[in-house]
Amino acid sequence: MRVLLAAGCSVAVLAALPAQAQTSATEIGEVIVTAQKKAEAINDVPLALTAVSGEKLGAILSSGGDIRVLSARVPSLTLESSFGRVFPRPYIRGLGNTDFDINASQPVSFIYDEVVLENPLLKSFPLFDIDRVEVLRGPQGTLFGRNTPAGVLKFESAKPTNSFEGYGRASYATFSTVNLEGAVSGPIIADVLSGRLSGLYQRRSDWVDNTRGGDKNDAEGYDQMALRGQLLYTPNAQFSALLNLHYQHLDGTPRIFRANIIQRGTNNFVPGFKRDVISHDAQSRAIQKIESSGANLKLTYDFGEGLPELTSITAYERFDAYSRTDVDGGFGASFAPPFGPGFIPFPSESADAVPFHGQWTQEIRLAGDNGPLGYTLGVYYFNESIKIDSYSFNTLAGGAIDGFSYQNQKTESWAVFANLDYDVSDQLKLAGGVRFSDDNKDFLAQRTRSPFGAPNTPILRTSPDSSDLSFNVSATYAASDSLNAYARVARGYRAPSIQGRVVFGDGLSVAGKETVMSYEAGFKGKLPELRARFDAAVFYYRANDLQITAVGGGANFNRLLNADKATGYGFEFNAEAEPVDRLLLTAGLSYNHTEINDSGLFTQPCGAGCTVRDPVGPIAGTVRIDGNSLPNAPRWIASVTAGYSWPVGEGSVFVFSDWAYRSKVNFFLYESAEFNDAKLLEGGLRVGYRAPDEAWEVAAFGRNITNDRSLEGGIDFNNLTGFVNDPRTLGVEVKAKF
Repeated sequence: MRVLLAAGCSVAVLAALPAQAQTSATEIGEVIVTAQKKAEAINDVPLALTAVSGEKLGAILSSGGDIRVLSARVPSLTLESSFGRVFPRPYIRGLGNTDFDINASQPVSFIYDEVVLENPLLKSFPLFDIDRVEVLRGPQGTLFGRNTPAGVLKFESAKPTNSFEGYGRASYATFSTVNLEGAVSGPIIADVLSGRLSGLYQRRSDWVDNTRGGDKNDAEGYDQMALRGQLLYTPNAQFSALLNLHYQHLDGTPRIFRANIIQRGTNNFVPGFKRDVISHDAQSRAIQKIESSGANLKLTYDFGEGLPELTSITAYERFDAYSRTDVDGGFGASFAPPFGPGFIPFPSESADAVPFHGQWTQEIRLAGDNGPLGYTLGVYYFNESIKIDSYSFNTLAGGAIDGFSYQNQKTESWAVFANLDYDVSDQLKLAGGVRFSDDNKDFLAQRTRSPFGAPNTPILRTSPDSSDLSFNVSATYAASDSLNAYARVARGYRAPSIQGRVVFGDGLSVAGKETVMSYEAGFKGKLPELRARFDAAVFYYRANDLQITAVGGGANFNRLLNADKATGYGFEFNAEAEPVDRLLLTAGLSYNHTEINDSGLFTQPCGAGCTVRDPVGPIAGTVRIDGNSLPNAPRWIASVTAGYSWPVGEGSVFVFSDWAYRSKVNFFLYESAEFNDAKLLEGGLRVGYRAPDEAWEVAAFGRNITNDRSLEGGIDFNNLTGFVNDPRTLGVEVKAKF
């Protein structure tokens, strides 16, 4: 009841504030989304949903940021990565996966131009020429399938147009950060064939000094480019074909791990910590490369008025990658001095490579309306193959290979689904859907060389399979022309997961399928007199057999577990408003309480001598984690933006600021004094001039303008190692459109 009251109070207090989507820089307009695979006004969709577009999206991407810039800028959403610009780990309502293995499965799915990006490295495709981002919270299994029990991040790129148009933007910022983006779109054959070509180039110079090697500006740089070409064929009013080809290449350095930067007994940085200084003995060999490409073809045929529309989406995605890093975060070892910073019990340098990955997907669906009845019926097929090579290196011997293992995994999945909605009256709409999914994995792994002198493993095999029935039921009631109330019950499903990075271990671990039951209620409305739109929701979920990852502990590998249950509850709020001319405000707020419920669950805590706060487990060296919150699950997330413009001649001067806050997060399943972060608060600012008709603009900008310094994660098997957020960047940007 306290949660319900809190949500109600938030709406009352913040009704003149705002959500996260805007259609232009100057006015509040209708936001159209495709969260249910059809175009609808955002306030008519019966689920918790946020859309990000326009000036806000442009601002947070202005300094070359990757997908993680969305973290805490949407209610109940965080993202982090121990890889850097690749392998994002998303969390919605506290549900996510801390696993760093390349074949890790995640309960938050990425859908890019209606194609699922299953592997975490596929999810690294950069954001450019984006029409909008939609964040769907809660299980989305009926329409989006497996591995969506927490929600979906949905990305829609701008499409080809029948009129000639385009834009370009260029920025230069701190650390010689360059961000170039542009697109050109228009007809090739009038009213029959149109095209759009989009491109992105991002570069940052190394800016972290390595004192051990005597090298200045030795780490954290990158060079990334991406292209997307689209052709839209519309020979008549009934048929269309949209071809999408895309490519990206990244050449950079991996995430920097920093040894012993956490003060023992606290989560504070050690005295004298500097974000731009490291002391690594393996940094000269650190490298990160990824190349990915894909193609998809969307065919649509409309059978005519009163008849359904048939859609087919065929897609192929592939990538290859290599990432090598200094995991211990320092130099030397206790048995091979000198060593530091702090105590380094043993060195750790490792790499993962993906020489092959390929993903095929096919979806066919039939959708339409028959009077008060709307329907979407479909079938889906998924096929993925991946090969992963894992290496260990002897840092003290100049980085020679001393360990190797490989993994091969093939996944095949199919599903059938149906989603219906029915207008009972002008005010009441009922909806429901169901999806049957079947999943099969064939996995093998082997260690052929051990860094510890252990014997080679035999070929280790496992073939988990599962099936599940996902569903959703909802009701929407139009209390007035400007206020809708809704309630939704949904069940989501995550297929079994496999952990087989055996270069440091001897066996496989398999987590069985996970299911989530979610209950949600909320309302969405407009306040025309205040030129405002808002939505609020309360929710409760129960996860059964929750897949969790015991990361690190005493060794550099993961172990998968199934927790008997986990629960979460909270509220979310969005709003946007233009209370006076040329003043645009947005706000988002969420509260999430998560808890592991499994009295028999225990795990190994840090091997770094941290201060563990959990009770002792049944086996020596373990602790119980029943009652702990989920990793990387902050109680509070809040975001605000404000933009104002002043007419100057026929143009305008503008200022725009955005702020994101998240409260305390715990990095691992166990709780310790060290491996958590108290809070993160980052702000951005843009000030500039916009020409008449927004033909061009020039602006100065800053990201993380207060230079907030926060831990974003830790490495716990060796020492008190952490990784941190980016420092303040300042820059200038020019933008033009035609």
